[in-house]
Amino acid sequence: MERLFEIIEEQLHTTGVELTEDLTLKDDLGADSIDLVELVMALEEEYGIEVSYEELEKKVKTIGDIVEFLREQGADI
Repeated sequence: MERLFEIIEEQLHTTGVELTEDLTLKDDLGADSIDLVELVMALEEEYGIEVSYEELEKKVKTIGDIVEFLREQGADI
């Protein structure tokens, strides 16, 4: 889980923010559509999975949603 938080921090430029699973990507962390595309690419690279941006946008609102989504895809986090 620590690596996931590192990726989120790096892609969303959230240095100094304590990341928790209940934080929302857009409202709490200020992610825009470009940030989310970059996050998708980083998650694909790190976890060796393919993620559709549209699917991620529908299912994922919080960091906890990312965790659940990655586990559903078989990622070892």
